[in-house]
Amino acid sequence: MEKLHSLLILLVLCSVASSGVARNPQQVEKWFSEVAMAEQKVTRLHFYFHDIFDTTSVNVANAQITKTSPTKFGMSNIMDDPLTVGPEFHSKQVGRVQGLFSSSDMDEFSLLCAMTLVFTEGKYNGSTLSILGRNPTLQKHREMPVVGGTGVFRLARGVALLDFYYFDVPAGNATVEYNVIVQHY
Repeated sequence: MEKLHSLLILLVLCSVASSGVARNPQQVEKWFSEVAMAEQKVTRLHFYFHDIFDTTSVNVANAQITKTSPTKFGMSNIMDDPLTVGPEFHSKQVGRVQGLFSSSDMDEFSLLCAMTLVFTEGKYNGSTLSILGRNPTLQKHREMPVVGGTGVFRLARGVALLDFYYFDVPAGNATVEYNVIVQHY
């Protein structure tokens, strides 16, 4: 009986600890009613994004002009890429980048990106950040807007600063360093 009692206490403690993100409508409504009194937080994140053509990033559509366009205008890909702590592909994974990107500039290689950073480890596990905007891919330093988030990052806004760590143009593979700064509640 004592073991059952201890197991029950442990189960309750684990369920309380794992419920850091409100999921039901009543909890979310309560959160929004209290957010006006809450203080904004600033969170800085650093990780690496690995885009591997035909493995974690797949071409799903091309316009007629794509084959002859120097900027691959009209190319559309979908991705489910790993986010890692270090630049090595096999370093600890902390999440995934899921979304799509399309070549959207006829004059320079630039992508329109709609992506969600899905965190799968640590205190951000289950939370997301959404990035939507233009990515002038051939520039060494790039800035993209963070337009929202869920979980810990509910109502997030900020910027993602991108730098190539590795880029193999012919193969279409890249490792990109991300420094993300977001405000959230």
